[in-house]
Amino acid sequence: MAVLFGSRSVEHEVSVVTAMQIFANIDRNKYEVVPIYIDKQGAWKLGPGLDKLESFKNLELVEKIKLTKFRMPDQINRAEIIPVDGGLLAPKPQKFDILIPAVHGTYGEDGTLQGLLEMTGVPYVGCGVGASALGMDKVAQKAVYEHEGLPVVKYVWFYDWEWRADQAKLIKKIETELGYPVCVKPANLGSSVGINMASNRKELVWAAAVAESFDSKILIEEGLPEIDEINVAVMGNEDLEVSVCEQPIKSNTVLTYEDKYLKGGKTKGMASLSRLVPAPISGVLTKKIQDYAKRAFRALGCSGISRIDFLVDIKKELVYINEINTLPGSLAFYLWEKSGYTFPQLIDRLIELGWEKFEKRKGKMYSIDSKLLRGTGGAKR
Repeated sequence: MAVLFGSRSVEHEVSVVTAMQIFANIDRNKYEVVPIYIDKQGAWKLGPGLDKLESFKNLELVEKIKLTKFRMPDQINRAEIIPVDGGLLAPKPQKFDILIPAVHGTYGEDGTLQGLLEMTGVPYVGCGVGASALGMDKVAQKAVYEHEGLPVVKYVWFYDWEWRADQAKLIKKIETELGYPVCVKPANLGSSVGINMASNRKELVWAAAVAESFDSKILIEEGLPEIDEINVAVMGNEDLEVSVCEQPIKSNTVLTYEDKYLKGGKTKGMASLSRLVPAPISGVLTKKIQDYAKRAFRALGCSGISRIDFLVDIKKELVYINEINTLPGSLAFYLWEKSGYTFPQLIDRLIELGWEKFEKRKGKMYSIDSKLLRGTGGAKR
């Protein structure tokens, strides 16, 4: 069982947290764990101690840990990684059966890693390329939700070059269509990185500058009064299970990175967030949110597991889908623990779903004999 974590992302440390949670809870009697660490320069490394928190100081790899660089194989259908430096003393290729991607954000959660695994024929856990990419792009997923009749808050989006070219025009559009306050986000990041509220034009300009430093696509959402966040998780490939709902307790107008990862200690991840589980909402509202979550999961083509976050006016029972968090953006183990799964059982189930998806994909046709190139005599003028 390979667990891949780290990588070139502003969420590098969050990925380390997720990997440590998996290492601490996976059933070692069932699985031999192969930790694969990608450093901030993008090098893939193996070595002793990578599954131990002591190997990381302030979530940075301790320098004295001796690691060997590896790479993906240059042949398909080989679930292994190969040492970069050959020779008689080089370590052997490290084989594994299936991989759990624990890479958050860019180059991991966004479909790029999934594409690499698909091309090399490696079995893995979680969503595929398309669902992962849509799950990372907050603008693209909103378009899918709207097409499927799922409610979203009013929003405006634009590219950073459009903002620089005609800021006044976009400000007028935002103020006319949304008004203040607004929530300003990079479209392609998670963990609340780069997200800020703006209550006036000056704050909007500042928040947009922050967002564009992280991504080229900027999302501006209507800031609704009396709004709370309610989250729920969905698991499965075809037959979907839905967890209980949770209500995170935020310290500001939005859930911050500090709310999510630092309040309860750096190694607890989302589990450190103060929350009410199950959420103190009516049965009718709970069912509506769970139904919307399953519809969103299906609409994006998700598989394995995802957490779907909602903006909810609890008093009026108005629900808006906010965003989806695909693996590893949310293992959501704290929700599944309240829904009948222990953490080790959750990992078991995700592995089962990963194998199921891989076997189904193997049964599809990916090549045909088109006879297109037979008998051709070269290009014709």
